[in-house]
Amino acid sequence: MINEIDKIELEFPNGLLGFENCNHFMLEKSEYEPFYWLSSEDDKNLSFLVLDPFICFHDYEVDVEDSVLSQIDIKSPDDVLVLTIITIPGNGKNITANLEGPIMINKKNHLALQAILTDPRWTTKHEIIPGSVKGGK
Repeated sequence: MINEIDKIELEFPNGLLGFENCNHFMLEKSEYEPFYWLSSEDDKNLSFLVLDPFICFHDYEVDVEDSVLSQIDIKSPDDVLVLTIITIPGNGKNITANLEGPIMINKKNHLALQAILTDPRWTTKHEIIPGSVKGGK
């Protein structure tokens, strides 16, 4: 589904970590495929670059409790779109992905949340190796 998105509105009932008061976001294609912008409608100065983590991290596993997913009315794994927030330092080197805090989106109702994974393999700073991102799946 991510490749089919040009622009959709999302609602984060609990906001994002550190931005709990921002509940309304727009997800839209970036000029740099396969990246997307997740921009707050509540704070026009708040935007995140996001990516489908499975493009770069083929062994990535997202294990989220059903009780967490029920908060956004997920009934089937097919209903979920997973994204990760990308960090690009000022020097443009060592670009990382937050695999510990994936964004979970219900594709049917556009409700979303940021989950926190407890698996020690995933951290907030997984380096994206140059050349590992090639235009999506």
